[in-house]
Amino acid sequence: MKTIDKILYHIKREGPVTAKVLSQEFSLTTMGVRQHLQGLEDEGLVDFHDVKVKVGRPTRHWSLTPQGHSRFADRHGDLIIQMLDSVEDIFGSVGLNQIIERRENQTFEQYQHAMANSSTLKEKLEILTTLREQEGYMAELQQNGDEFILLENHCPICHAAKRCPSLCKSELSVFRRLLGNNCSIERHEHIIAGERRCAYRIHNSE
Repeated sequence: MKTIDKILYHIKREGPVTAKVLSQEFSLTTMGVRQHLQGLEDEGLVDFHDVKVKVGRPTRHWSLTPQGHSRFADRHGDLIIQMLDSVEDIFGSVGLNQIIERRENQTFEQYQHAMANSSTLKEKLEILTTLREQEGYMAELQQNGDEFILLENHCPICHAAKRCPSLCKSELSVFRRLLGNNCSIERHEHIIAGERRCAYRIHNSE
């Protein structure tokens, strides 16, 4: 992977970052990283904002532009949208909803099988995170006391979900079915709503 691709991937996964952090991450000079970032800015892939600090000069944080995010988009997104349009044209909204429901049930069964030997919420979420990572969601799991945060830094079905928001509702439904009625799960960040990632807050509701 080229250095510029590593930089883009890091920003996509971690969010806004300074040149100093990137230089430490990739064992490069800060000047070298700044040159890469300048080139990416010239291409319209990254942008920056300065954050004031108590002492010294403001700290420059780099983030992806919409064009930068599109570098990670599903290559088959347009094809999927065409297929969704065709299904709706031929079978109507009822037929489209049936396909989404079928996909939801298949995903649920796949995940449920993978979690067959897990008993705790943490074990289930660790398996779910692995599955989502394998599917291209750049997923990671964080824990804060009794609460878990499932982060998805990329959405490989983003184009299709914008065309058909029911896909997003379906994925949340799969999570809730998997984790059961004793677990509370809410999506508090959403890529489709313009945020840089999807984030789910999860905890036992008992």
